[in-house]
Formats: sequence, C-alpha cells, structure tokens
Amino acid sequence: MRCPSCKSNSSRVVDSRPADDGNSIRRRRECEACGFRFTTFEKVEESPLIVVKKDGVREEFARDKILRGLIRACEKRPVSVEQLEDVVNSVERELRSDGESEVSSHLIGEKLMDKLATLDEVAYVRFASVYRQFKDISVFVDELKDLMNKTRHE
Repeated sequence: MRCPSCKSNSSRVVDSRPADDGNSIRRRRECEACGFRFTTFEKVEESPLIVVKKDGVREEFARDKILRGLIRACEKRPVSVEQLEDVVNSVERELRSDGESEVSSHLIGEKLMDKLATLDEVAYVRFASVYRQFKDISVFVDELKDLMNKTRHE
C-alpha cells in the first residue's frame, strides 16, 4: 500500500478490525519509510447486479435510489432510516443469494412491498400506490383489502 505522505510502497499493518457490518476490513497502517499513519479499507468486490426495468432497459442496482423511494414513502411515519437501510440490505442480500446477475424491477418492488407491509402499513400503501401506478380508486381499495386480509391472517 502506497503511503499518501511520502509515496513509499513499504507499510505495515498496526491494527485491523471489521467495518461496515463485517462487509469490509479497516486497517490502520504505518509507513516504514516516514512513520506516517493512515487508514485503508478492504472490501470484497461484488459482481454488478443488473435491474431489468418494465420497458426492457437495464441498469445497475442502485441502493441509494431504492432508499430514497422508501424514505419518501415513510415521510412523517415512525420509521427510522436505519430500519429502511435494513430493508434495502435484506432485499439486496436476497437478490444476490439467488445467484442471478439480472433481476426484474417487478421482483425488487414486490420484495420491498412485502417488507414494508410488516414495517408500516401506511408507508406500504404509499409505496404501492407509486410502484403499482394505481389507475383509479377501485384498484387502490382492492390493494387496501388485500393488506387488511394479510394482517388478519398473521
């Protein structure tokens, strides 16, 4: 690892510990040439997960884009950003564990709605109304009835 101070290639690891919920390793290093201390992070490079949209367009899975949509659905609701990050992490983990390199946006939306339904029903309805693009009030009422039936059976 090259020293950011003197550009020497000789450094030793002083301390090493897990970071980012165990997804990376934080290493504290010391340059053997000049004694400068610096931190590096080591992370496994995952293969890209491609999302296939309704119109066939393909784009890379974007955690922040999904998180923004969930935050919007949870405005003025008692749901923390940490809970929403857990939802996104959980869905991403499920998608990656399936071993597919491409996944439909429909599948992602359904997984997110399943998790939101257990987290906050109002947020679920808000997210579903945008995701499913309700055409009229009857479709909206049907969705509410489905949600009520699900919560009765749990």
